[in-house]
Amino acid sequence: MGKAMEEVSASFDRFCLAAGMEALGEMMEKDAADACGPRHSRAEARRGYRWGRTRGKVGFHAGKIDVERPRVRDFAGRELVLASWEHAMAEDWLGKWAMNLMLLNVSTRKFRRAVRLPEGDVPASAGSGVSKSAASRHFVALSAARLREWLAADLSGLDLLVVQIDGIHIAEHLILVAAIGIDAQGIKHPLALIEGATENAAIAQALIDDLIERGLDPAVPRLFIIDGSKALSRAIRRSFGRHTPIQRCQIHKARNIMERLPKSLHASIRRALRQAWELDDAAKAERLIRNLAQRLEREAPGVSGSLLEGLDEILTVTRLGLPAELRRSLACTNIIENMMGTVRRISRNVKHWSSASMALRWTAAAMLEAKTGFRRLKAYKQLPTLRAALIAQREKTSKRLNDRNLDLQLKVA
Repeated sequence: MGKAMEEVSASFDRFCLAAGMEALGEMMEKDAADACGPRHSRAEARRGYRWGRTRGKVGFHAGKIDVERPRVRDFAGRELVLASWEHAMAEDWLGKWAMNLMLLNVSTRKFRRAVRLPEGDVPASAGSGVSKSAASRHFVALSAARLREWLAADLSGLDLLVVQIDGIHIAEHLILVAAIGIDAQGIKHPLALIEGATENAAIAQALIDDLIERGLDPAVPRLFIIDGSKALSRAIRRSFGRHTPIQRCQIHKARNIMERLPKSLHASIRRALRQAWELDDAAKAERLIRNLAQRLEREAPGVSGSLLEGLDEILTVTRLGLPAELRRSLACTNIIENMMGTVRRISRNVKHWSSASMALRWTAAAMLEAKTGFRRLKAYKQLPTLRAALIAQREKTSKRLNDRNLDLQLKVA
C-alpha cells in the first residue's frame, strides 16, 4: 500500500502502469502454476517444469517496458508459452496508439512527447518504441494490414443503391480513384481504392472489375455518381450495361462553366443553372439549359458547347423522378469529396510520397477513419423511391430493347 501511494503521489500514469505490470506478473505466475503445479511439487498432472526467469518487452500506450516473466519447459525440453504473456504480446497496444495519433495528425517527431507525460516520470529507455522511426514502423505495419483486409472484404452482403466514384491527386504522376457506396438504409460504406498515373479508362475499368469480383452484382440496378470523367462513364456502362443510370456531378459542371466565363456573367448563369437543377420536370430543365447555351453562343461559344456536353447524365436524378431532397443529395459527389477532405487533412504531414503503396496505405487508413464520422444520408427515408425508380427504369429499358429486337426479326422475316 505504501509503495502504491508513492506511485500515486508521483504520477497517476506511473501508478496505473505499476498496477498493470503487477497484474500481468500475477497472471503469468498463475499460468506457470497451472502448467507445473505449486513450487517444488511433483504432481502427475503437471505438463512441465520451471526453467528460471527471463525478461521481455511489452508495449503499452506510452512505449515498451521490460517485464520479468517465468520460463516453463515441457518434459521434452521445449519451451511452453504462457497464455497471458502471448496475449499481452499480441495486443500491440503501442502500435494501435501510434496509429490513432498519426490519424489525429500527430507527427512522428512528436510521438514520444504525445505518449509520455511532460515531466517524464515513466522513463523512456533505449528500445522503448517511441522514437519517430518506431512510430513510423508501427503505422506502416498496421495500415498495411488494414488495407489488405479492407480491399479483400466481401461486398455481396451490402444492399447498395448508390455508388460514387472520384479521384484524388496525390502527386504529379500518381492519382488514386476511390469508390463509396450508400445502402438502402442510407449508410455510407467506403468500397475500394486503386492507384494509377491518370484517371484513364484502364484504371476506371480496374476499379469496376475489382468491385464486381468482390461481390457487386452487375444485374442489380444502381445509380452511379461521378465527377464527369468520360473514362469512368464508359467503364461503368461496359460492365453494368449501356442504360445504367449515371449522374454527373452538377457542382463540378457549374464550377467548370463558371471558370470559363467573365465575372459579369457569373451571377445570372449560376442562377439559371440552379433553376434548372431544381425543376421537377426533366424536359423543362433540359429546355432551360439549351436556351441558356443558345444565349451564350455569341458571348462564349466554347462554354456554350461545354454546357450541352453530357446533358443527359447531368439530369439523371430528375429523369428518375426523385423527390427534391433526395435529388439534392444525389446530384453531386459531395459525399466522396468530404471523405477526400479527411484524406487530405490526415496526410498533410506527409512531405514526400515514396511509392504508390505508401499512398494507398495512408489513403485507405484515412478513408476508414472518415467512416467513423459518417452520418446517414439526409434523405434516407426517400431511398425506397430511388429503388422503385431504378427498377422501373430497368424494366422500361428491357421492354424497349425487346420491342426493338422483335421489330428487327419481323423485318428479316
